[in-house]
Amino acid sequence: MPSVRRVCHEFLERQGLTTVFGNPGSNELPFLAGLPAGFRYVLGLHEGAVVGMADGYAQASGRPVLVNLHAAAGSGNAMGALTNAVASRTPLVVVAGQQVRPAIGPEANLTNTDAPALLKPLVGWSAEPACAEDVPRALAQAVFEARLQRRPTYLSVPYDDWAAQAGANSLAVLDRQAWRAAVPGGEQARWLAGRVAAAERPALVLGGDIDAPGLFENAVRLAEHLGCPVWAAPSLFRLPFPNRHPLFRGVLPAGIAPVCEAFEGHDLVLVLGAPVFRYHEHLPGRYLPEGTRLIQVTDDASAAARAPMGEALVADPAAVVDLLLKEVPGSPARAVRTPGGHRPVPEPATAEGPRLHPEQVFAALRDEMPEDTAYVVESTSTNSAWWRQMDLRRPGSYYFPAAGGLGFGLPGAVGVAMARPGRPVAGVIGDGSANYGITALWTAARERVPLTIVLLRNGTYGALRWFGGLLGVPDAPGLDIPGMDFTRIAEGYGVRAHHAGGPEELRALLAEQPDGPRLIQVDTALTAPS
Repeated sequence: MPSVRRVCHEFLERQGLTTVFGNPGSNELPFLAGLPAGFRYVLGLHEGAVVGMADGYAQASGRPVLVNLHAAAGSGNAMGALTNAVASRTPLVVVAGQQVRPAIGPEANLTNTDAPALLKPLVGWSAEPACAEDVPRALAQAVFEARLQRRPTYLSVPYDDWAAQAGANSLAVLDRQAWRAAVPGGEQARWLAGRVAAAERPALVLGGDIDAPGLFENAVRLAEHLGCPVWAAPSLFRLPFPNRHPLFRGVLPAGIAPVCEAFEGHDLVLVLGAPVFRYHEHLPGRYLPEGTRLIQVTDDASAAARAPMGEALVADPAAVVDLLLKEVPGSPARAVRTPGGHRPVPEPATAEGPRLHPEQVFAALRDEMPEDTAYVVESTSTNSAWWRQMDLRRPGSYYFPAAGGLGFGLPGAVGVAMARPGRPVAGVIGDGSANYGITALWTAARERVPLTIVLLRNGTYGALRWFGGLLGVPDAPGLDIPGMDFTRIAEGYGVRAHHAGGPEELRALLAEQPDGPRLIQVDTALTAPS
């Protein structure tokens, strides 16, 4: 009879989970013993960076990814990064080690006490198998729960289980599959198509779930078919629509009152692939203008259930977009006069003194990097400047920390680049963000990931300074971080680094084609997010 470890390795191989992001401890070594030749173990130096890399990899590849963490200590270190994975609905399968079974009750050192509870309520499912024979089935459930819920899962396995014999029934998991499909039924389809067709001034709000090949392009077709304006959902973490398209109105503000104001004059707001809504700033007011109706379409049943207003249909947004393109007549009166045309980009703002305005940096990225570059952005204080200058027309062009927790940017960029080796990837990272995931540079160097990191150094937590003004606390301590040279830090991790002293030098550096990771540090003026 094969061992539990052998059955689990074969199951993971059949499911395509052969890239493992991890930082192991002693409890994890028995699982890692004898990994099949086709597996790839990507070592990260801190668990937050491990999860950030896996998050970027899973988002860019569209597949579940295995994460290997150490008991309670390593799992605890990863929890901040997991908040971003939860908010972006990333299917991570976290397998953590546990003490041997006889040592769990006495709470021997490195015991994960009440392991399934540690990561709740973050993960969508967590467990510790009741016996060794149940480990293969529990691992299969962790994979399928992550795939079906599109949310991280967590499995704690006592390390003496891996060498135990698997029961005869455990082999049944090897051929298992689980899929999810949600196409609106006939009555639901007629109801939805009728509502959209009857609207005189509809508006579309698109979320991160729309950022997928095929669906991204069909969302553009739908907007042009209906001739209606398009917003991206608040707290945007993926770009679901070309940001310079003439129908695009930008990212909705993350406050109740300004969202309501944006919808003035619209009788129907159709939200596709997004929660309703992920507000941030507390700006109270009416949810919707008088006479405005909202319909949400999402395959996330939890998001549909918790929305504070509107009607919800739990269905695959891709199927709904196809349905509306077929069943709802186009609107000649609202038709886009220049389908596929794009609004021009304004001249970038400049800053006084030797520092560059962030718009100058983003204009250089737009002009010098290839048009299909995927950007992983974690520079929150430059958000307004970013959208003024960038021209992003393809799916998978934009990634941002979905829950707002810093530390995703650098590791996420490494993960995206590993998942998409044929596509240029650039991380745009603020100095306030960089230190949270700085160890990802070592992994990028070790794996020779072709990646450009543009590090914006302004010596302060710019977004916090802006919030200090909003909240009436401009004199809060701990907002400045002067004196860091990230070129020397990067070189210490084995990454080639440069300091760009001006716009022309920056453009010349960006025009080079990297054959591995590189970091370009730019001193920038302080700006506000909006």
